[in-house]
Amino acid sequence: MSTLQSTPQYRLYPAYCFRVSPTFNAWVRMTAADVQALRTEPDFQSQHIYFHLNHPIRFVRVVGVVVAIDDINLRYTVLTLDDGSGANIEVKIVRLTTDIYNPAESPSNTTIDNVNVISQPGIFEVTVDHQQVDIGTVINAKATLSEFRGAKQLELKRIRIVSTTNEEAQAWAETAVFKQATLSKPWRLTSVEHKKITKEIKLERKKAQEYERRKVEHDAKKNEQRKAREEYLAQKEAKLEVRRRKENIIMNAGALI
Repeated sequence: MSTLQSTPQYRLYPAYCFRVSPTFNAWVRMTAADVQALRTEPDFQSQHIYFHLNHPIRFVRVVGVVVAIDDINLRYTVLTLDDGSGANIEVKIVRLTTDIYNPAESPSNTTIDNVNVISQPGIFEVTVDHQQVDIGTVINAKATLSEFRGAKQLELKRIRIVSTTNEEAQAWAETAVFKQATLSKPWRLTSVEHKKITKEIKLERKKAQEYERRKVEHDAKKNEQRKAREEYLAQKEAKLEVRRRKENIIMNAGALI
């Protein structure tokens, strides 16, 4: 039996094309199992970009039941979600440590405005919009992607509690529709789209060059103005010094009479 794997029937496009991908700048609706199945590519491993087929993915949305809440340390709290897809996913909440958290300036003690972690002797709670998150709470979480000990992990960016079964069913339906309509087939970039991208990139590069040119000119003009002012002040000080010397000579001559 042959062990050769079939060649993927899609093309992995270069990074400059990602801007027109339906997934790159979107909160991609996915199940926990699909998130865990995302793969990395050698050219993008340090950029936290993952792939489903040839779809580049940075941000995901998952909806699931909280099955564990772990107080990892003063910096992180982790919610484990089960969405019934056959895999769980950890959602990491980044907490603001006491050395940087200012209650007068921040609405919460985490990096998410509507999330608080209450950690006191005998009390540990996570709240979303002042509602306690407990085992069995269903949440809608939007997050970025990372890995921890070989498994995908999400870093929470936005969250809300799913309060009704209808809302939960609708969220799962949205995930299923997006998977069928977008993720189930490779992303195809047309020649028209590619030409548009290259045109936009050239225009952006031209604007950036023009900006740099103007910035150089502006900085040079400021330096010229600064030098001119320094020369003016130096000349003014020199004239004042000559005047002071003349006055001293006159005063000293008068004192000898």
